[in-house]
Amino acid sequence: MAELSYTSRREIDQYGFHPAVTLLAPLGCILLQAVLPRIVPRLGILDLPLIATIFFAVARRSPIAGAVTGSLIGLVQDGLTNHPFGVNGITKALIGYGAASLGFAVDVDNMLNRAMLLFSFSLVQSLLLYIITRWLLGDIVRLHFGHQLLAALANTVVGVPLFFLLDRFKTRD
Repeated sequence: MAELSYTSRREIDQYGFHPAVTLLAPLGCILLQAVLPRIVPRLGILDLPLIATIFFAVARRSPIAGAVTGSLIGLVQDGLTNHPFGVNGITKALIGYGAASLGFAVDVDNMLNRAMLLFSFSLVQSLLLYIITRWLLGDIVRLHFGHQLLAALANTVVGVPLFFLLDRFKTRD
C-alpha cells in the first residue's frame, strides 16, 4: 500500500554545498571566462559563469538564493570584463531566479532536461543582455541570432558534463 507523505519535493531534493565549493566553483568559472578567450579567442563564445549560476540555482531550488548567487556571479564577472557594471549582475540574477523556480517543476537530474535548461537559459540571457544594453543603456547593438544559437549550443555541450562534475559535491540539506 502506498504511503502518503507531507514532505514536499523541495524538501526532498534541495541540496547544499561545502562553503569552499560554493565559493571556488563560481570563482573558477569566472576566472576561466576572463582568461580562456585571451588564450583561445574562439572560447569567448562560452559563458561559464552562466553555467555555474544555473547549476547552483537548480540544485538549491531557492529562487532567492538563485537570484543572489546569480547577481554576485554577474557582478564579479562585470568587474573583470568591459561590460558596464551591473549588466551581467542583472541578467544572471534573473536567470538564477528563473532556474531555481523551474527546478521545482522539472527533474533537473535528467541529462536531457539539463541540456534543455542550459540551451534555453543561454538564449534568454542573450535576449536579456540585448534588451538591457539596447533599451536601458542606449547602446546600438545588433542581435545576431545565429551566433546566439551557436553560443547556446556551446554552453550546453560544456555545461552538461560540468553539471555532472559538480554533482559530486552535492550534500543533502
